[in-house]
Amino acid sequence: MSIELKKISKRFVDNVVLDGVDFFVAEGETVALLGPSGVGKSVLLKHIIGLIKPDSGEVWVDGQLVPLLGRKELSELRSRIGYVFQNGALFDSMDVFENIRLGITDEQQYADKDYCMQRVKECLRLVNLNEDVGGKLPSELSGGMRKRVGIARAIAGKPVYLLYDEPTSGLDPVNADIIDSLIERLQQEIGVTSVVVTHDVRGAFRVADRIALLAQAKIRAVGTAEEIIASKDPVVQQFLERDLEMAVIQAGALTFQTPASRRSSGGFGAIGGAGGAGGAGGAS
Repeated sequence: MSIELKKISKRFVDNVVLDGVDFFVAEGETVALLGPSGVGKSVLLKHIIGLIKPDSGEVWVDGQLVPLLGRKELSELRSRIGYVFQNGALFDSMDVFENIRLGITDEQQYADKDYCMQRVKECLRLVNLNEDVGGKLPSELSGGMRKRVGIARAIAGKPVYLLYDEPTSGLDPVNADIIDSLIERLQQEIGVTSVVVTHDVRGAFRVADRIALLAQAKIRAVGTAEEIIASKDPVVQQFLERDLEMAVIQAGALTFQTPASRRSSGGFGAIGGAGGAGGAGGAS
């Protein structure tokens, strides 16, 4: 139930995007793939679900070598993976119920109306949205609510893996915190193995058990928040300094706990902010 990329290299014409990248996510772990915009984080994510094949290297998911899978085997693997798109990727002509229902990958379950009603209701609950949101069109939702509907669709098929592509992109800090809290809580409640692609340092430190920093086509550092901060790699330090007040961190004014340590200490609470109550007045 793990994800492992071994010595992955990928180039587009003369642009080397990934150069001998190693990346590992253990079962039940949340790993944030951190890095500047345009560095190739989403390209790496697409290797995991077989949308892109590497020029060299191996991609292993669920004990299977992804680039060698046939169409049927790849489809079966993808049915166990939930994918949260950067912009939500909701269908404007469908209401929220039908958008979430599309995430149910089992054909028999998809055809069962009663099952779909219960599953969509449960998915809305998991992302802290009221049941009546199911009857709304995406155009009637705020940006934060559309993000949460996208997550609800990703979990509708009861995946083993969840891949988030920039889940807080375009959100204000309050709503970004709501999404980060949701990612934490979903990991606790449904126990998925997750990869969170992001350029948001604070969010990555909050939701991830470990962080991998991708820059200049290579993984420059891997570890906990504290280990990333302690890195002496100038590329890592330069990236962190753009988003964090390093002097404050080094002075000890900010501390970080991994989700695992918060789970053991009972530190997970309800999702805060306006989105906590869940209804149409949720995250904006």
